[in-house]
Amino acid sequence: MNTTCSLLQFLSIGCLGIFAGAMLTEGFVLVPYWRSLSPAEFFAWYAANDRRLLAFFSPVTSITAVVVLATAAVSLWIGHPGRWASVIACASILAAVAMFFAYFEAANASFSAASVAPSQLSAELSRWAAWHNVRTVLSLVALGCAMLALERRA
Repeated sequence: MNTTCSLLQFLSIGCLGIFAGAMLTEGFVLVPYWRSLSPAEFFAWYAANDRRLLAFFSPVTSITAVVVLATAAVSLWIGHPGRWASVIACASILAAVAMFFAYFEAANASFSAASVAPSQLSAELSRWAAWHNVRTVLSLVALGCAMLALERRA
């Protein structure tokens, strides 16, 4: 079972690295680009690309959450020395996933539908970026904890 746990730990780190990298890219590349556009350009861009964003982020997020959850469960089951770090990694990534449903799902739909008043877009993008920053920090905490859990292996 230790071999399974080690394999899951490596997979968790890989998945979390991809997820955190995607969050950082979105925050440091897409958000500044979106803010540089006029409201009409932003709404046109978002409507043209929202499905691409969802097609990328859905599997990355889902696979990451499942792998990290499995890692935490197996770590707890076998009493792995890094089990609590795995549990914190799991809680962090699940909180990041929950944020999609708590905020991003509706916000992204409002961007796609261009239902945000152009005069309010800047404020909404600032709100979106703030939520995204929290999500990014959670993903980095999860990655750090997953690496700590591996370091503590027996």
